Amino acid sequence: MVFSSIPFLYYFLPVVLICYFLVPFRLKNLILLIFSLLFYSWGEPRYVFLMVISIFLAYGEGIFLEKAQGKKAAGVLAAACCVHIGLLLYFKYADFFIENMNALGLELPLLKVALPIGISFYTFQILSYLVDVYRKDCKAQKNLVSFGAYVSMFPQLIAGPIVRYSDIERQLVYRKHTLSGAALGIRRFVLGLAKKVIFANNLGKLCSIFQESSDLSVLYYWLYAIAFCLQIYFDFSGYSDMAIGLGRIFGFDFPENFDHPYISRSIREFWRRWHMTLGSWFRDYVYIPMGGNRVKRSRWFLNIGVVWCLTGLWHGASWNFVVWGLMFAVLLMVEKAGFSRLLERSRIFSHIYVLLMVMISFVVFNAADLGESLEYLKVMFTGGGLPFISQECSYYLKSYETILFWAVIGATPGPRQLVEAFRKRKAGEKILQILEPLFLAGVLIIITGFLVNDSYNPFLYFRF
Repeated sequence: MVFSSIPFLYYFLPVVLICYFLVPFRLKNLILLIFSLLFYSWGEPRYVFLMVISIFLAYGEGIFLEKAQGKKAAGVLAAACCVHIGLLLYFKYADFFIENMNALGLELPLLKVALPIGISFYTFQILSYLVDVYRKDCKAQKNLVSFGAYVSMFPQLIAGPIVRYSDIERQLVYRKHTLSGAALGIRRFVLGLAKKVIFANNLGKLCSIFQESSDLSVLYYWLYAIAFCLQIYFDFSGYSDMAIGLGRIFGFDFPENFDHPYISRSIREFWRRWHMTLGSWFRDYVYIPMGGNRVKRSRWFLNIGVVWCLTGLWHGASWNFVVWGLMFAVLLMVEKAGFSRLLERSRIFSHIYVLLMVMISFVVFNAADLGESLEYLKVMFTGGGLPFISQECSYYLKSYETILFWAVIGATPGPRQLVEAFRKRKAGEKILQILEPLFLAGVLIIITGFLVNDSYNPFLYFRF
């Protein structure tokens, strides 16, 4: 079940909200846990048991870690991490390793294990919890229901943001439910839903049309690259907005995950704005423990290479993702070596540089394999013997020019800044209090029309 679906919007969510707000506070976490497991089992009935097992294991491990001291605690942490990472490796990477072993001459049978949805996200949440308990940054959760609600909470279960236990530790015990908080949550959810349904889905159609086309041209490849960059941004940031909005309705403050990354002037800045909870997770649990940047330059290069190789692999079991991650590692190394000083001299050049590098990286990211990504880049930068523009490219460029224009505008802080500027004007706040609910209701009606009449509703980050 995805948020951008009729069953979720008009059946599942209303039932959850009614049950949640009818029960006393002591039962609210239980309601969240029950409905989160139902939400997960809707699409993955077999693997809900895997999640339940992971919850029980991590719950016991956390309590044991809190009591253990010294080397014993370190041993418990190592064993616990091996268990959860082992489950992730088996379900997500087993066939990838076997395929690469077979490429070396072996003939091992593939396991053909289905990937449990959201396993990368909830595994990272469990790992951060265990490490934080070991470090004494937080206390182990003694209430199994509350801990289960933390791991399985459906608003952020499928695609984040990656919520650390310390982010909501107090809110699991006590949280306020206010009309103003719920209103802000609804607003955030509807705007995220609009990102997904109006922008990401339509841009996804354009990408699919290109991939199935036989009337290709150089400009068509560039159009595809631009469309996919916008699609993945609106798809993923839209889902994050919906998750944050739902969390707010239930009284939780989830961390932000996107901050208009396409306005960045360096790759370093881009990754401070894109999937921020993943970046901060690798920083705090991999990069800094390896020494961070307080090491010799050669060791720093190694640290960056390891972190970005893992970041790529986190996204999927494919060499495309490894290369994608290592591309960013190299770019960060180049910026560290002095290129960042050049970027500071020209705002225009730095923006073009970031957009071009990110676009190239996402061509690699979305290709079926490395060979296809190289073919795409060859055409984009050398022409590959294709015409500059084709009849089909011209047609779809014209057909999608409006959605592309507004997508570019929507990927900047401009719309939000205009609203905030209007809010500060005399009577601006009162006018917005009247217009905003009407606007959101209208957007929801339009979205419902899209969902009823259109079966094209993919979600890119389900595969991670």
